[in-house]
Amino acid sequence: MADPKAKVVIVGAGHAGGSAAAFLRQYGHEGPIVLIGDEPIPPYQRPPLSKAWLKGEADAGSLALKDADWYAENDCDLRLGVTVTSINRGSKTAFLSAGGAVSYDYLIIATGARARKLPIPGADLAGVLELRTAADAEQLKAALGPGKRLAIIGGGYIGLEAAASARALGAWALIIEREPRILARVACEELSTFFQQYHEAKGVNFELSAGVKAIEGEGGQVRRIRLSDDRAVECDAVLVGVGALPNEELARDAGLECAGGVVVDLQARTSDPSVFAIGDVTHRPLPLYDRQFRLESVPNALEQAKQVASAITGHAPPSPEAPWFWSDQYDLKLQIAGLPFDADSRVVRGDMAAAKFAIFHLKGDQVQAVEAVNAPPEFMMGKSLILSRKPVSREKLANSSISMKEVAA
Repeated sequence: MADPKAKVVIVGAGHAGGSAAAFLRQYGHEGPIVLIGDEPIPPYQRPPLSKAWLKGEADAGSLALKDADWYAENDCDLRLGVTVTSINRGSKTAFLSAGGAVSYDYLIIATGARARKLPIPGADLAGVLELRTAADAEQLKAALGPGKRLAIIGGGYIGLEAAASARALGAWALIIEREPRILARVACEELSTFFQQYHEAKGVNFELSAGVKAIEGEGGQVRRIRLSDDRAVECDAVLVGVGALPNEELARDAGLECAGGVVVDLQARTSDPSVFAIGDVTHRPLPLYDRQFRLESVPNALEQAKQVASAITGHAPPSPEAPWFWSDQYDLKLQIAGLPFDADSRVVRGDMAAAKFAIFHLKGDQVQAVEAVNAPPEFMMGKSLILSRKPVSREKLANSSISMKEVAA
């Protein structure tokens, strides 16, 4: 039952937590909101960290989700540089690192995910970096520039975006990937090949099917990477981008159900009706694909922030969405809708050589996912086809002289 005066405590002031506070007020919630974040700055957008921030085109002010005075004006008690150390669900209390505790009627866990660490010698040297926060981005930015050498361990989207930014700033860049291709976990082979060739044309180097056995330094500062075959690669900084782990420990220690993320329903509610979880930390239902899955994306954080705000205020729930993601590299805009679960074929539409194309993943005659490069109509119509489950003609889909509207009709 909605309670407009309930006290809501949000643990985590990232994109999900900050958005939940904003949607609660937008949907008419009148009760107190306490927003607790471990970073020293108010909630901000994270995707630009690997792009605009590194290139000096953005800072904490320009990326802020809300103006600094929004929190006071909207009776949102923003507590920065503070972590929640434990939750007592019986007394509905969250205990704080700074000492003391805060009580809640509803608790929203938005603790996000953290970069996966490399269990190798030298991983703790100065100059071995990750990219999750503004502070991380500031450190990486200081390591880039003409004549600098950046080695990136992991050929996922973060690594590729950082490599593109490094090249734009005149630095040498190398991507080291243990799989035989980049983007192996998140993209199809055609897309991997396209992005690798595009990056190579911009001067990025690649070592594929390559392991790293150690990071070596001098005077505590990184100097080189030692590959599994014992070759050494000289570098000034190392960016580790080998995936992320959900920060589910707080929830798990409180006895909430977790499974590689905090398990939630379509209202973002956990196994405790007074506790919700949103964003990268959740293992959530994906009705389109008949399964639960953990998503790492801003659209997912926003969708779940709306779900929880709707549940608490009694507002109409948001319309279901197809999962979607994006990545900007050089002059390429990659937009992905859906997930290729159970797909049995692929259709390429457009011109890969002109860097304007889309790859559709089909299950029978239904679109499961689309990966669109500089192809907004394919992305938009693909997204709507994923949601509608309308059958499509493969022949029409492959023929780019037929408009996407006609394909979807």
